[in-house]
Amino acid sequence: MTTTGTTLVIGATGTTGSRTAARLSASGHRVRAAARHAVDIAGAEPVTFDWYEPTTHAPALDGADRVYLIPPVGDADPAAVMLPFLRQAHTAGVHRAVLLSSSAIPAGGPAVGGVHRALPGLFEQWAVLRPSWFMQNFTGTHAHAVSIREEGAIWTAARSGRVGFVDAEDIAAVAVHALTYAHAPNTDLVLTGPETLSYDDVAATLTRFTGRPVNHHHLSYEEMRGRLAAHVPPEFASMLAGMDRAIAEGAEDRVTDTVQRLTGRPASSFRDFLERELEREKG
Repeated sequence: MTTTGTTLVIGATGTTGSRTAARLSASGHRVRAAARHAVDIAGAEPVTFDWYEPTTHAPALDGADRVYLIPPVGDADPAAVMLPFLRQAHTAGVHRAVLLSSSAIPAGGPAVGGVHRALPGLFEQWAVLRPSWFMQNFTGTHAHAVSIREEGAIWTAARSGRVGFVDAEDIAAVAVHALTYAHAPNTDLVLTGPETLSYDDVAATLTRFTGRPVNHHHLSYEEMRGRLAAHVPPEFASMLAGMDRAIAEGAEDRVTDTVQRLTGRPASSFRDFLERELEREKG
């Protein structure tokens, strides 16, 4: 059983935000699609939103009673801008909040972990989605996708550590459930695909599916941090390289049944994902 209302989707141009907004709208729910730049999602109302422009916050919240939260990208301390907004959202009538976090970040952990810890104290209805690494990281504009296309290479400090890569479509399906089901999860939800893969496995699978050689290059933590620091702030680079090191130590070698349990269908495998992406490219 689902409930009706208006959902403000923050980050509606992003990997999970765009998919969540589209799924909500297609299911007949009212959606305000929020982003810094205009977003065109069928049936959704576009609204301007910038975490660092407080004047955009109240207009975006107008009429919303639930919110899907994508933290500001690259901010090592997102709580500084997110918590004032969430208090404002509560005052404005938002009663349910669903936060996108990461399987690598527990409540009270670094980055968005502080927002996770605070969420239950701000809203009676809430959920924190903690997905593993996205399968979409190997397509589109992500750094891995770029290096695959330009160099035939994936660069990590994860060594042979395994990850339960998850399809963003499955994350969006869980987000819609968490936002609209009559009873909010009121917990954090670790989301994975149906199997764990090393980056060596990913490179081999990409090679088979695309016919183009893809190799996984093993870097040290320091090498990976330096590579990332060329593109993101040093603190964020250190955190991301640290996540790779945690993968190498086995932190992400797990599979959960959360997608199947909440959506009623199995999580997509990496092969399912690649087949769908290749068909989309052909179409």
